[in-house]
Amino acid sequence: MRVNREKCVGCGQCVMFCPMDCFEMRDGSALINENECVDCGVCLKSARCPAGALFMPEENFEYPRAIRMQFSDPTVKHPRQNTGGRGTEEAKTNDVTAKFRRGEYGLMLEFGRPCVGVWLKEIEKVTKRMYELGIEILDDNPIFGLLDDDGSGNLKKEFADEKVLSTILELKISGEDELMSSLERILPILDTMNTVVSVGIVTRFDDGGGLALVDRLENAGIPVRPAAKINVGLGRPLKRD
Repeated sequence: MRVNREKCVGCGQCVMFCPMDCFEMRDGSALINENECVDCGVCLKSARCPAGALFMPEENFEYPRAIRMQFSDPTVKHPRQNTGGRGTEEAKTNDVTAKFRRGEYGLMLEFGRPCVGVWLKEIEKVTKRMYELGIEILDDNPIFGLLDDDGSGNLKKEFADEKVLSTILELKISGEDELMSSLERILPILDTMNTVVSVGIVTRFDDGGGLALVDRLENAGIPVRPAAKINVGLGRPLKRD
């Protein structure tokens, strides 16, 4: 995003609406830190600049910069998945799609949040470790499309210095023992990252309606939040689970 300072009347609307705190008032007009801006478009759509001083430069629609809005603006479709925002439907439709079947676990790592964001080079710390551990990064996840095809887990160089509002990395892990082992090796890496990371596990209730995995996680010193997203199967399954 950019400010035409000749048009700016100094109302400060954009300062209040920016979820990344990228604006400041200087010499009676707004100034934006374009390096920290993730091109989420909130200021343009919500601040309703009375002078029309806010605009998205044409070069921001070109790669690698374009990746910012594709991961940060929910109204922009991600070209790899053709879905809005971060480009992933996550596991919200798992009851229908059986993306993660019985005996399989989805490990979801959400990097960044409004007011924080995440530099993609921070996520590379995790993707490199995933490849070392032999953990599958799902190819229908938008992060997969940013990786080098050399099997190293490195990002393509042009994307390393881009920042986004947030993104989710989805992993598929077979078996509860493998899940616990993976968590033990992944969690220490997350402590080194310069952003906030939310960890989610996708699983299914057992036939008795319980989740034995929760007790195992708690016993391993991995606290489980009481709130969760629970889908109730309101759809026709597309796959056998």
